[in-house]
Amino acid sequence: MSSALVYALVAAVGNVLGGLAVARRATSELRLIEHFVAFGAGFMLSVAIVEILPEALVKSGSTAPVLVLGGYLAVHLTQHTVTPHFHFGEETHAVTAVAGTSALVGLLLHTFFDGVAIASAFLVRMELGIMVFIAIFLHKLPEGVMISSLMLAGGRSAGRAVGAAALLGLATVVGVLLTDSLGFLSLHGLALSAGVTIYVAASNLVPEFQHKRGWTLPASFFAGAAVFYATKVLLDGVS
Repeated sequence: MSSALVYALVAAVGNVLGGLAVARRATSELRLIEHFVAFGAGFMLSVAIVEILPEALVKSGSTAPVLVLGGYLAVHLTQHTVTPHFHFGEETHAVTAVAGTSALVGLLLHTFFDGVAIASAFLVRMELGIMVFIAIFLHKLPEGVMISSLMLAGGRSAGRAVGAAALLGLATVVGVLLTDSLGFLSLHGLALSAGVTIYVAASNLVPEFQHKRGWTLPASFFAGAAVFYATKVLLDGVS
């Protein structure tokens, strides 16, 4: 579990880096992070369907499909039903302070299950853990951008904006720690995380670039899927 914790800490740093990019008004970095959204969506969706789902079916058996659906619905409830204002990417319009707080609360469940996913994957095998970590790290940057920009748009200070991104990273670390100590998460965390990962990739990240013109973002999406396959071949060859 120590390996999972180290990787979770690195993933948490991604949240903070995204927050710092917003606080520093780093336009070039934010434009690059936009492509991380598309690339990360392709990689995450591939990992969830090809790697996490089959392992979840093995670990959780006949209850796996219900748990996958439960994870998907739980994130939709917190991010798009309870939370009035939520989308990935930089927020460029003024919003109420409540919008930033509610988005933070909605994201905490999702980032908690990022940690559960990392820990559960490492419990299966090292290669799966590394693959899940990469998928999660790729969306940590835009996640930090989103929450920090929402906080700034709601009138919060730059320090509080970066602090909100750090809280998301902390939730990921807590997810790893609780997976190690709670038997239910050790056994079924992978199935729940599969639903969460599919939701984040298909329902959060993909819509962020579908409506934008140009070929670079769609190319980044397919590149994410291609890099997943290349990474899988490389890790399978090493193991």
